[in-house]
Amino acid sequence: MGWDLFTKFKNTQNQNSNIISSLSVSSVSSVSSSMAECVTDMAQVALCRNSTAAAHLKVISIFTIFVTSVMGVSMPVMLARYFQGKSLYDIAILVIKCFAAGVILATSLVHVLPDAFAALSDCQVASQHPWKDFPFAGLVTLGGVLLALLVDTVASSHVEHAHYTAVDTEEKEGGGGSLSIELVSGGGGGGGGEADRVEELMRLKQKLVSQVLEIGIIFHSVIIGVTMGMSQNVCTIRPLVAALAFHQIFEGLGLGGCIAQAGFGFGTTAYMCFMFSVTTPVGIILGMMLFSVTGYDDSNPKALIMEGLLGSVSSGILIYMALVDLIAVDFFHNKLMNSNLWLKKFSFLALTLGSASMSVLALWA
Repeated sequence: MGWDLFTKFKNTQNQNSNIISSLSVSSVSSVSSSMAECVTDMAQVALCRNSTAAAHLKVISIFTIFVTSVMGVSMPVMLARYFQGKSLYDIAILVIKCFAAGVILATSLVHVLPDAFAALSDCQVASQHPWKDFPFAGLVTLGGVLLALLVDTVASSHVEHAHYTAVDTEEKEGGGGSLSIELVSGGGGGGGGEADRVEELMRLKQKLVSQVLEIGIIFHSVIIGVTMGMSQNVCTIRPLVAALAFHQIFEGLGLGGCIAQAGFGFGTTAYMCFMFSVTTPVGIILGMMLFSVTGYDDSNPKALIMEGLLGSVSSGILIYMALVDLIAVDFFHNKLMNSNLWLKKFSFLALTLGSASMSVLALWA
């Protein structure tokens, strides 16, 4: 009896040791395979590195991206100036804006956010603490959404307070009734005055949305430009030149539609279009200068971490702007769309086409 118990105990020990050894071998093999994959990726990058050819491609991309950016952002603005006051003007601007919302949403979810996750999950970064312990790309994207919400809330409150204070002061100086009485009455001339103020607030809100949206797009464009300017990988840069050209056209259409609907003056409109057009080329030049001065490698873990964090922030900002300030406002609070069911369907189709157009570019960049 005692001998049988001893034999069973020895067999159990041997089985446990076999399980532990197999687990150790599998973990070692998985680590070895990941290390081999990392070495293979680095070897592939080394084969594609060519500083001279990369510099030539970057010079071409600077002019190409600038021209396509100007085309994309100026087309909606010029069309709006031409068709302003005509019967289909408001409908055309609304459809362009819905197309723009789809482009911006796809840019954030299909282009920027996956690149941020890829940068922070690179084999050189994901093997280090604390990057392998937590999904920081998602956390920083959440921070970008909350940051955009904070800026939007504070700016909207400031604009609304300043507008109503100015109107209240004008009414008191002119001997009219107080603002609170006019709001309560809601009939006669008071109702018309309130409707005018609501329309004015909507225009001010649209201007604010356009400016915050441009900040988010510029932030994202600088990251793209600097990353491309620092890169010496010809295999990466060559498809990027064509892909970024189409990227800037679609993104420019989106921003240009918002700028056109906001109704800025000629000087402000020209300035915003110019800033969008030069941001990516300037980012490429800055990246080239940074590489020539420091020799900083874009595949360095610190560069990947910075790229991933900045991309996550810009992705959060663009997601918030697309969903809250563009899609929600037009589909739920636009009187023109709510009064025409066919226009709502056509706007949804434009939104889908904008998202699909930008998503297809992910095949190349």
